[in-house]
Amino acid sequence: MVLRSGPECTVAEALLASPSLADLGIEELHARAAAGEIVDADGQPVDLDAPSRVNVSLYLYRDLPDEVPIPFDVPVLYRDENIVVVDKPHFLSTMPRGRHVTQTALVRLRRELGSDTISPAHRLDRLTAGVLLFTLRPEVRAAYQDLFASRLARKEYRALAPVDERLTETVTVRDRIEKTAGDLRARVVDGPVNAISDVTLVEQTDRGGVYRLVPHTGRTHQLRLHMSSLGVPIVDDPLYPDVRPELAERADHGDFSSPLRLVAHALEFTDPLDGTERRFVSRRSVVS
Repeated sequence: MVLRSGPECTVAEALLASPSLADLGIEELHARAAAGEIVDADGQPVDLDAPSRVNVSLYLYRDLPDEVPIPFDVPVLYRDENIVVVDKPHFLSTMPRGRHVTQTALVRLRRELGSDTISPAHRLDRLTAGVLLFTLRPEVRAAYQDLFASRLARKEYRALAPVDERLTETVTVRDRIEKTAGDLRARVVDGPVNAISDVTLVEQTDRGGVYRLVPHTGRTHQLRLHMSSLGVPIVDDPLYPDVRPELAERADHGDFSSPLRLVAHALEFTDPLDGTERRFVSRRSVVS
C-alpha cells in the first residue's frame, strides 16, 4: 500500500488510517511489524513509530491460503559476505507484491539463509527467469542498487521466438514505451526515445529461434514488447502481441507447463566495493 498521511503522524497511525487495515488494531499491527511482516519497497522491516512520509510504499505480509506454491528451487550461483546471486525460476516474483507474498525470491532467501537484511539490488518480472542479485548487508545495499539505477550493470537475455533470419545480424530497436498504472500491457507511443534493445538471432532449433537480447534501458516489458514489434513475439507470452488469459491463468491453478521463454542469461559489472570484474551466468535454457 502507499502511505497518504504526512509526517505529522507515525507510520502506524498512517497505516491504521487506511480502510483496508483499520480492522487490524494497533496491537496486531505491532505484532506483525515485530515478526518482520511489514516492509518497505526494499523489503526492509518498518519502524511503526517513525514519522510517516507521503507516497511511500509499504508491504504487509498477509495470510494467503490461495497463494499457489511455486514448485521450483532458487539455486544460488554465488555468495560472499556482501551479495548472493541466484538463478530465479519462472513464476516466482522477486519480492512481495499483490497476490504474491510468500512465494517470492526475497522471502525464500530470507527463510533459507535466516536473514532479514537481504534485499534485492534490482528486479526481474515474475514471469522472467534468470540471474538476480541480492545484497546481504544494509551498509552495502546502496552501492549495488546504484549499479542498476545508473545502468552500469550489463545484462544479457535469451529468448525463444519464431525464426527470422534477417535478425542474424543485430537489430537495434529504439522507441518510446509507456505503461499506465493498472494496465496489463505497456505500449509504444510517440515521443523521445526511452527504450533501446539489441536483438540478435544466435541459434535455430526445432522449437524456434534462440535470440540474444541486450537492453540498454530498463522499461517495463521492454524486451517482450520489442520482440513483438519485430514480428517475433516470445513463445508463451501471455500479453504480447495479444492478451491470452488462458496462459496467464494456468499458473494460478498449479499448471507451470508454459513459462514465458525469457531468461536473464548473464549479468556483468565492476564490483563497487573492490573493483573486481563480476560475471554471472544462468544455467536455465529457453528451449528445455
